[in-house]
Amino acid sequence: MAIACPIKVGKFEGFSWIRCEGKGSFLNSAAVKEFGEFRIKRGELCLVVDLQACTAMDSTFMGTLAGLANRLRETGGVLQVTGADEKSRCSLEDLGLNFLMAINPEEGIWKSLEDKARDLLKPKIAGTKAGTVLHTRHILEAHEILSEANEGNQRKFSDVVGYLEEELAEKAETSD
Repeated sequence: MAIACPIKVGKFEGFSWIRCEGKGSFLNSAAVKEFGEFRIKRGELCLVVDLQACTAMDSTFMGTLAGLANRLRETGGVLQVTGADEKSRCSLEDLGLNFLMAINPEEGIWKSLEDKARDLLKPKIAGTKAGTVLHTRHILEAHEILSEANEGNQRKFSDVVGYLEEELAEKAETSD
């Protein structure tokens, strides 16, 4: 059984911080979404996603980041990624997500507090349990967001989206 890697979070003056330690995946992306949406609903305009300790990202994780970036843009906010190594940066750029978020920006209100922020983060417990209808919906939404990000993504993820839609329809039939 796969284990979700830790997500740590923090709220600071003018920004909120989300740090992935290990693989960013469908197992821990719900925790990222839950915290990010909570902060956006409270008026946060800057979410910092720290990938310094992130070893890899799957499409659900990146779709979750894209969804948060879209929500922030609607309110005049921004999602900024820090600590992205070459592999992470290329993964985000290959899906066209660099047009939704700032990757390793040179400026940010949090830049002088980066090390201090990392020291003050607290663990975030995942919001939805893997295998549940809610979790399947979360994965589907992440892939729909990626599909909308650009035409190439639509082709890449059409099979995944179709499969997840079928899975949800089957679960709805069996729960009736």
